[in-house]
This record gives sequence, C-alpha cells and structure tokens, in this order.
Amino acid sequence: MKRFSLVAALFAALTLSFAASGGNAQDYPSKPITLVIPFAPGGSSDLIARLVSEKMTAALGQTIVIDNRPGAGGSLAAGLVAKAPPDGYTLLFVAAGHAGIGALYPSLTFDPVKDFAPVTHVASSPIVVVVNQASDYKSLQQLVAAAKAQPGKLNFSGGGGGATVTNLAAEVFRKQEGLNVVNVPYKGSGPAVMALLAGEIDYDFDALAAVIGQIRAGKLRALAVTTKARTPALPDVPTVAETVLPGFEAASWAGVLAPKGTPEAVIARLNKEFVAAIRNPDVVKRLGELGVDPVGSSPAEFGRFLTSETERWGGVIRDLGLKP
Repeated sequence: MKRFSLVAALFAALTLSFAASGGNAQDYPSKPITLVIPFAPGGSSDLIARLVSEKMTAALGQTIVIDNRPGAGGSLAAGLVAKAPPDGYTLLFVAAGHAGIGALYPSLTFDPVKDFAPVTHVASSPIVVVVNQASDYKSLQQLVAAAKAQPGKLNFSGGGGGATVTNLAAEVFRKQEGLNVVNVPYKGSGPAVMALLAGEIDYDFDALAAVIGQIRAGKLRALAVTTKARTPALPDVPTVAETVLPGFEAASWAGVLAPKGTPEAVIARLNKEFVAAIRNPDVVKRLGELGVDPVGSSPAEFGRFLTSETERWGGVIRDLGLKP
C-alpha cells in the first residue's frame, strides 16, 4: 500500500511538472488573449499590433483583445504585464523605447529584460522628421537654421516621449546639433501627431507608420528619415545623415513579450502564430504601405536583439542625462 502511494505521488508530481513546463499547451489558448500596448490608440505600435492580431484570431480560435495602457514612457503597461500570470493570456506589445525604460526609470519594480520571455521581433520602421504642411520649413536645413537663430522658441515632440526611441532620436539630434528647443511629451504618437496638426508643436520625430497617412494626405511634410538609407516608402525624402548630421542613424521597432516563466510550449505556439501573421501576404502588403518592414524572428533572436538595444539606448539615456 505504501509502495502504491509512493508511486502515485511520484506520478502526480511528474504530471504537475509536465503541465507547468507547457506540456498541456495543446489546450492553449482556451480563452481570449490580452495584448497590452503601452501607448494611446492611433500610433504606430497600435496600428501594427491591431493589423497582426486580426490575422491571428482564426488560427488561435480565440480573440486577441487590445488593451491600450499609455503612461510613464511605457513602464506602466510593462509593469502590468510583468506581474501578470505567466500563462500566455497577457502579452506586451513593445516598441523600441522598452529598451530604455530601465535607464530612464531606475526605481522600476521589474526588470525590462529579465522579467519577460521574448516571443518575436515583429517589425522595424524608419523614424521621420515631420512638420505641419503649413510650416515655413521646407527642409531639415531650414528647420535647424531657424532653431539656432531663435534659441528656446521652437518646440517639438518625440512621438511618445520618455524612453521611446523616437524621443531618444530627437534628443540625440538636438544635442548633436546644439539646438535650444523645448521637448513637449505626449502619451503616444497619436496625440503627438494631433498636436502637430493643430500647430501646437513645430516638428515631430515619429515612426513612419504613425505619420505616413498624413504625409500622403498632404497634411504633414516629411523633412528627413533617420535610417542609414532612404526608405522606399518615401524615396524622395533624404536622410538626416545626408542633410545636416553625417552618421546619424536610428530606427523604430516592435516586438512581443510575455511574462517570465511562461511555458516554453506556449511561447512556441505564440511565436508560430505571430510569425505566420507577420508573413501573411496581406499583412506584408499593408505594412509596406505604412513604411514598415516585417521581421518575425525566433524568441531567442528577439531576446538577443532586446538585450543589445537595451545596452545601446540605456547608454544614450545616461549620456544625455535624461530624466522622466
């Protein structure tokens, strides 16, 4: 009898261990999945996340619910997901700024890298410098000249502000050009673009996906892109490097993270479906129209990329002495 009890106990322990390691992933997902976005609706992250998640619903057999949680440079949403149950039902759609929140907010209650399990690198996108179509500035050279001639008068936004790579690119540009301009933070690209359209700010550094519609509609004017080479989406728009600041380069990106401890089998299923959606011809076409390059990496590849980006942008934040 004792021997039977011991065998039963061992079997139960092995069963629980197998389930905890993701052995029951064939039942996943059995309910809707929440995808938390750290920015307000209407920005590039929001657009890309909705486009990709729509294609995943049929394959997963469950709805992906978009939950916009802007605030604190993305750390509000990240903290929420970091503390969520590691079961694959709460995910974080990160932008490049996630790589800098640890340096910008040193008192975070979570680690932006260690407390997450990478799922996939979704896409990358150029950052573009834009002004209102009614602006007098027809080139980046004119904008820089005006800023230097009128110290403290011009103001700008860096998309979502805080540790977002759009804001960091804008701050690096400001410092390297020696500009005395005022940074006006917003809770995402959507509000920043609305402010630019309303004439509340003079220029904006933003992800191309967030502004390309307004550029094509003739409401915003693109002065330059921050990538090393020109983007096929705007072939006539020069790079920052070829206009006023040789060597300048920055790009926006997006990816998906799950809470640390999420079973490997669940991560594998999510990766499979996210990559399939990212490479869907309809999605590729739509992303191309937005000036976004689809990626769709393995979890390990995205993990290495995130670590590298965190080191890079964390160093930029510390060098610039940026504060929340």
